[in-house]
Amino acid sequence: MRRQSSMRTFVYTSPPSRVVFGAGTVGRLRAEVERLGCSRVLLLSSPPVAEASARVRDALGDLLAAEFDGAAMHTPVEVTEQALQALRHASADGIVAVGGGSTTGLSKALALRTDLPQVILPTTYAGSEVTPVLGETRDGRKVTQSSPAILPETVVYDVDFTLTLPPAMTLTSGVNALAHAVEALYSADANPVTDQQALDAISRIARALPRLAADPADPEARADLLHAAWLAGTCLATVGMGLHHKLCHTLGGSFDLPHAQTHTVVLPHAMAYNAPAVPDVMRRIAKALGAPDAPSGVYDLVASLGGPTSLRELGMPESGLARATELATSTPYPNPRELTTEGIARLLADAWHGRRPEDSPSTEARLARLTEQVVASFAQAPDPRVRTLLSDLVRHLHTFVATNDVTDAEWQYAIDFLTRTGQICGPTRQEFVLLSDTLGVSSAVDLLTNSRTPDTTPSAVLGPFYVEGPPEAAPGSDISGGLHGTPLWVDVRVTDTEGVPVKDAVVDVWQSNEDGFYDVQLPDLDGPVLRARLRTDAEGRITFWSILPSHYPIPGDGPVGQMLDAVGRHPYRAPHLHFMFDAPGHRRLVTQLFVADGAYLDSDTVFGVKDELVVDFTPQTGPTPDGRPLDGQWCRLDYTFRLAPLAG
Repeated sequence: MRRQSSMRTFVYTSPPSRVVFGAGTVGRLRAEVERLGCSRVLLLSSPPVAEASARVRDALGDLLAAEFDGAAMHTPVEVTEQALQALRHASADGIVAVGGGSTTGLSKALALRTDLPQVILPTTYAGSEVTPVLGETRDGRKVTQSSPAILPETVVYDVDFTLTLPPAMTLTSGVNALAHAVEALYSADANPVTDQQALDAISRIARALPRLAADPADPEARADLLHAAWLAGTCLATVGMGLHHKLCHTLGGSFDLPHAQTHTVVLPHAMAYNAPAVPDVMRRIAKALGAPDAPSGVYDLVASLGGPTSLRELGMPESGLARATELATSTPYPNPRELTTEGIARLLADAWHGRRPEDSPSTEARLARLTEQVVASFAQAPDPRVRTLLSDLVRHLHTFVATNDVTDAEWQYAIDFLTRTGQICGPTRQEFVLLSDTLGVSSAVDLLTNSRTPDTTPSAVLGPFYVEGPPEAAPGSDISGGLHGTPLWVDVRVTDTEGVPVKDAVVDVWQSNEDGFYDVQLPDLDGPVLRARLRTDAEGRITFWSILPSHYPIPGDGPVGQMLDAVGRHPYRAPHLHFMFDAPGHRRLVTQLFVADGAYLDSDTVFGVKDELVVDFTPQTGPTPDGRPLDGQWCRLDYTFRLAPLAG
């Protein structure tokens, strides 16, 4: 059954910027500036990062030509004009910016107007330092543009610069980065590279934020979060953003709301809006977050760490919601779910009130509930082993169905397959045993149950052709029933693990003829042949004549044969002789001895061959052990079986 290809087509372009990451990397700043050919730089900053600015000033030394510390949120063009005057007055040939998104935005605005190279030292987790995107505010409206000239040439990430970032700003800045990663996953330009970067960023952010809430100076968590910010910013630079970023730019530029805090409030609601259109993306985000549901998982993360959850607390007037809705829907832009005025109005109202998004009833969540309901139905089983087996079976089966996205048609085929398997079973044919054998389950159970004692003979699968109550045979008798084949003399001993003979052990033997058929497959035969029951003597010995077993195909006229055909597997078993031992005080042993140099030893279709059970069926000529007259070649099998004692 073939399914339509889900091969993914994509285009990936990597922005050409240089990244220096670590602790104390400000010490490399001068070399990075000189690497760009700059000798007179303008340093951009803002009062909140005065301490970091001082360290940058020291690192630059005589490369510093002038400073401007008036960077403002949302990059107002008036501020950019002031900074541009300072740059020209100093005849600067490069720009160095230290701070958050506001300082980075100002640097980009200047570079767009002058084409001067930029070096950015971020002190927050905004991520915009690795993007070619600039959002500028003019007359109360924020306009976003993208250009290669905007992309900073070098970013120096110094973890030390983030160690004193206040917890509240750490949270909102981290969620700002989270927003880049989330929207990258459902972008129209999404590709496998950015997908992995985005999911890695989400996982790091979800891990780091709670750790930093507990210990803001945790250097490892700071490094993790800064790493995530770089990854998320790279996603923002590589693929287009959607509804969330449009809303945040609208709210920030039109209502002068704080940038990172606005991202923090809006993100879970934008995710909830888009969730019905991208359920698989939301499942992956939820998994990366370690939450059952992605939108509510983000909301709960923010709320649990004391972050803002409503536009109202950011100063957004309720009367402005209608205008924000109009602005957000006035210009079409890529988004996985169609934008409607009613839908966006409802989203913004929920964000204004700070309502928690309802957990989406995802397929994964519904399946998990179904699985647990079924498992719970076994809770009253009186036998704890039955309860455990059925519970685990249901969990594994449900996981298989979900992981492989099994369709109705495929499941119905499986049911029909099992039905046909049962219908072909009878007293002389066990198709279910054959199915278990060819799937390797019989051998797996055998390994777990019977092959744990190194000083006993290994067990092997029973196979589908054992028949209860085979005919009794006397020592030295011939069980071949006169069938044609190379005569085989079998002389085996049965001992315990100490080598003491086990007498009166009941030994059942059975095998195929030289054409590979068992007697139950040959309706013209009169009575059982090539199978018998013998008993060991005082020396633990049995002897009998038979014929050399042959390799053979398992029955191919039923469902199991069709399965093997469907996957291109051969149906052959390596040549072997079956034994079953029952002796008082000892564990039952079911095993097989395989003919050395026989066919299919390395590819037995039921995976039953074990190296310890491959033995010589030695060719002979001349006199036989019991004086039986034979012309030509015959074979001899000598072997000692060691039985394990019963436990206890």
